[in-house]
Formats: sequence, C-alpha cells, structure tokens
Amino acid sequence: MSGSGLVSDELKPIIEALIFASPDPLTPKTLFRLLDGEPKEDVEQAVTALRADYDEGGGLVMVEVAGGYQICTRPELHEWVRKLFHEHSKQRLSVQALETLAVVAYKQPITGAEISEIRGVNTSAVIGTLLERQLVKVVGRKQVVGRPFLYATTREFLNRFGLSDLEDLPKVEEMAEALGMEVPTSLAAGPSTEPLPFDDVGDDEIEGSGPGELDASDESTAPDGSDGLDPE
Repeated sequence: MSGSGLVSDELKPIIEALIFASPDPLTPKTLFRLLDGEPKEDVEQAVTALRADYDEGGGLVMVEVAGGYQICTRPELHEWVRKLFHEHSKQRLSVQALETLAVVAYKQPITGAEISEIRGVNTSAVIGTLLERQLVKVVGRKQVVGRPFLYATTREFLNRFGLSDLEDLPKVEEMAEALGMEVPTSLAAGPSTEPLPFDDVGDDEIEGSGPGELDASDESTAPDGSDGLDPE
C-alpha cells in the first residue's frame, strides 16, 4: 500500500476495519505503521472524520483507551448488551480487590506493606490476584531494608476501566463513593507524584517471582483466606 495516496473517504473504512479487528486498542503508532506511505496528516484527518461519524449516533462509539483507538458499544446500552453474555462468564473482582487496585492506582508506585497499612488488612493474596489479572505489575524495588517490590497499574488497567491515561482517574472521593468505602487519610492526598522506577528491577528478576514472593513483608494468604475474587 506504500505510496498509494488514498483519500480520506478511502482511508476511513480501512482504519475502521483495522481498529475493529485489533484485539487491543490500536495505537496511532501502529496505525501509521500499517498505513505505511500514507501522509500522517491524512491519517489523522481520516481518524477525526471517523470519530465524528460515530458521534452522530448508533449503537457503537469510537473511543480513545490506553493510548489507542477502540470501537465498542455505547455505555448507555450496557444493560442490553449484557443480556447477550452470562454475567458471570468471567470472575469479577471482589470489593477487596477493587479497593486494593484503587490504592495502587492513586499511590503508585507503592509496596505491599504500604497497601496493607492503608487498607488496614493483609493484602498479599489480593495483590497476587491483581498480578494474575495483569491489572498491576512490579515496576521496581523500594530502596529500604528488604528492598520490597513496588507495584503500579498496567495498560490493561487503563483498557479495562476505559481510561486514556492516569490523568483520567476520577477524584479519590468519587472512587471511594463508587466502592462504598471510606477514604483513608493517607489516600486522600491524591495520586502520588513520585516517578515510576522502571529501571530498578530486571524482567528476569520479576518473572522468577510468584505472587507469594513479591514482597518481603507480605504473608502468603490473607487473614480471611480471600483470593480477591467474588465467590461464584
């Protein structure tokens, strides 16, 4: 397709098909690579025109999620779409897991011990669940005694909750109200401004650790035996 010089009306259906077929949000970088030879400004104009088409109505909407584009059903039609699928086709995160995820989102990077201190309970088992679901990841080690792992949210977290980036996070109070929880004083300060230490730990070191080994201060199971998932 290189150098084909497609016009906007020809680019739109191609871009639409690529976004629809992509299993993950299609980033502009990937889109430009797939449309190699097409002027960047033409691609951007076609994307803008395509989004405008979806904004006019219909059951689908084109949104920007996790740094990419995705075509999905309109939120207001959720109740209808849900009838097509079994509500429990996937195990849902428990309230405990959602609370832990909220703490990580607003205070990242954060250690397991710090999460437990904020929540007031041991959270090692719940962290293990969030790691398995790829909603959080290890981004480094805190330079204190024991060098515990630091956790942060992932691109899958952004995708799952329909966020373009962390700046789209709702206010702490709004999140707490949605979860039916009180806002701990240490969390009310809002998102941490500390940079993520991506170079503090190697991938091989991370991959070799199981959920029960990820933080020296964590216990292997939660006090209530919870694994962070709602019982079926």
